Amino acid sequence: MWIWFALLALLAYLFAAWRAFDRAGGAVRVGPVPLWPGLVAATLHALALALSWRADGGVALSFPLAVSAIGLTLVDVFLLICWTRPLLQLGTAIYPIAALSVLVQVGLGLVEGGTPKPLTDWRILLHAGLALLAFSTLLMGAVAAVMLSLQERALKARRFAAWMERVPPLTQVEALVFHLITAGFVLLTLALLTGALFVENLLAQHLAHKTVLSVVAWLVYGGLLLARWRLGMRGQRAARWVWVATVFLSLAFLGSKFVLEVLLQRG
Repeated sequence: MWIWFALLALLAYLFAAWRAFDRAGGAVRVGPVPLWPGLVAATLHALALALSWRADGGVALSFPLAVSAIGLTLVDVFLLICWTRPLLQLGTAIYPIAALSVLVQVGLGLVEGGTPKPLTDWRILLHAGLALLAFSTLLMGAVAAVMLSLQERALKARRFAAWMERVPPLTQVEALVFHLITAGFVLLTLALLTGALFVENLLAQHLAHKTVLSVVAWLVYGGLLLARWRLGMRGQRAARWVWVATVFLSLAFLGSKFVLEVLLQRG
């Protein structure tokens, strides 16, 4: 049954993306009304994900389900932000990413591959939940950094596109980026701490790459926040470091799972 909810969520995300793009030419309001397509899509996505977990006999966070969970959490973070900030235009990027995550769940979920053991220990579930929330928050920060970079580039070139009048000022977008990075950094710190406390061997063969890449990403994010505090780093330079850190974290969070479960067919 989960596949029907997934396909409906996919269509709903595409509709929500179109609505976000269509509204880019007009005034953007805050609150729940302009967000209803995203709320419907996220609800369908959550149902598909919940039924997939149940079908796996527990919280078995396989690669397709991990990708899907990231997409859903990313949309949830986006909707919370848009509740109070006029950033609906970001939905033209966020909703397609979520749709792609659903497509991965459907495509790879129907292919038999390596499946990890279901997570039953609450401590490991806490670690996994913190890691998921941290990654999604930091990914949202990376997407917002794209808007920041486009705004600054347009201002420097003195090309004032119509969409720039429909988004918050550059300083507010920059503040949003660093708020997201700060929140994500705190969550990532907690995820690493719970991993060190609750995971038996973080440097085991199947975890070593994930651990090292996560620590590298944590150092880059921490260095960026320190440079922001001490040196006032901002604009496109800060955005580039956000993207570098996000690449490391993506490789840590998804790269090893993809290699182990999809390429090597191991659980």
